[in-house]
Amino acid sequence: MYLKKVERGHTILVHAAAGGVGSLLCQWANALGATVIGTVSTNEKAAQAKEDGCHHVIMYKNEDFVSRVKDITSGKGVDVVYDSVGKDTFKGSLACLKSRGYMVSFGQSSGSPDPVPLSDLAPKSLFLTRPSMMQYNETRDELLECAGEVFANIASGVIKARVNHKYPLSRVADAHADVENRITSGSVVLLP
Repeated sequence: MYLKKVERGHTILVHAAAGGVGSLLCQWANALGATVIGTVSTNEKAAQAKEDGCHHVIMYKNEDFVSRVKDITSGKGVDVVYDSVGKDTFKGSLACLKSRGYMVSFGQSSGSPDPVPLSDLAPKSLFLTRPSMMQYNETRDELLECAGEVFANIASGVIKARVNHKYPLSRVADAHADVENRITSGSVVLLP
């Protein structure tokens, strides 16, 4: 059997747990009954990640996240890693997975990950994906179904979008620089 959806009893790792997408992932997975482990860079972001449903928060600047995940899971590893960081976390993320675990690489804030030989996935029969919304929402019906599920979870209070930073459109370069330098948390919104 292989994992299709996060469910009660699963353990997941979310990198950048206090970021826009990370915050939503943590809230939703917690509501589904998963054990959520998140990585963050500051105490402020750690507090937010805990508020958003992280059961365990790893300060990746002070701790080796691979070792901590192994400690937290008693050496078993996690069912899924959601990695928006890329180059700096990719190989460690693979090491955190249990047999038949899923690596979901959906960003690369630290740069593009190095190429991975397929043989690196074989010892644990890992699944690796680089999802794109366009492939998951190829038809209007798929888009409406996915959007409906997100908005239903927002309406019911399961997930709350955090808009922690607003920039005028004229400061778009500053917004990008702050995201790249990991100064922001939650969603960043550009205002006209």
